[in-house]
Amino acid sequence: MAANLGEGEPDANGGPVRHIPVLLPEVLAALEAQPGKIILDGTFGAGGYTTAILGAGADVIALDRDPNAIAAGQALVEASNNHLSLRHTQFSQLAEHAPAEGLDGIVLDIGVSSMQIDEADRGFSFQRNGPLDMRMSSSGVSAADVVNRAKLTDLIRIFGFLGEEKHAGRIARAIEKRRATEPFRTTRELANLIETVNPRKAKDKIHPATRVFQALRIFVNDELGELAQALFAAESALKPGGRLVVVTFHSLEDRIVKKFFSERSGKASGSRHLPMVEARPATFEPVGKGMVAATEAEAEINPRARSAKLRAGIRTKAPAERADMSIFDLPDLATLDKIGG
Repeated sequence: MAANLGEGEPDANGGPVRHIPVLLPEVLAALEAQPGKIILDGTFGAGGYTTAILGAGADVIALDRDPNAIAAGQALVEASNNHLSLRHTQFSQLAEHAPAEGLDGIVLDIGVSSMQIDEADRGFSFQRNGPLDMRMSSSGVSAADVVNRAKLTDLIRIFGFLGEEKHAGRIARAIEKRRATEPFRTTRELANLIETVNPRKAKDKIHPATRVFQALRIFVNDELGELAQALFAAESALKPGGRLVVVTFHSLEDRIVKKFFSERSGKASGSRHLPMVEARPATFEPVGKGMVAATEAEAEINPRARSAKLRAGIRTKAPAERADMSIFDLPDLATLDKIGG
């Protein structure tokens, strides 16, 4: 799995990661944004996609679970001349914000925004010392709660699955030993411990804490569950001919999106040993030839684009199917209920 390498790492000069919309021309082409269309941007962030979609003449309904992003976006709302509606909600709830006639397009840029990384008190980045938080909505269980209270076996599963961290066991055991005498409070405390357990080598492209921080962020915000639910919601909210465009940054996310489009386009393969079942009508048709990645030129300018993948589909006239999470084959990581806030 490619970690979000452009996130949590400083730029070439050691400064903040500057927000540059990833795969922007490809996103606009896949959406076919134009006057008269209503596009939903489910991950408003710093407003990069929304600004470009407005510039193409379409109206935008933009969502974000981060209250800071909503506050920062009010200037764009005021400048949009009533062409932008900005709403504070999770993108898994996007169907509740779609007009009755349906949407012409939906775009989802999955992952943490540069705005969140740059704010030390949000606790997303080990490059900027701050409280060990990582909550996109600023409420609920924090990363510190997970690190200080989760069982050893759960920490190993979280780091191993969500971060694909090879040293998950060693890191989790070191955390358990340290927290027995002193709890973790800051990002730097955790990053320093991880670097002690797994020292950075000269050939390493990323900091040793990158994958653990990624795993904690995904877990705290239930990002994989949110993505899966958003895909089902998009199926219900798009009108026939509407377009769903999703940009992901690591293989866990991309696997979910690929599986969804495969299932909904009728391309999911069954076993030759099982009896034939009647094919279901496809609810999506693919856009283009499949996955689109950033060019080398874009990756050179914008490090965040290095692991970006775009997949898109066009909604058919077939009725939306039942939201069945089992198609994604995700493990049960519902430890949050046991940790408490």
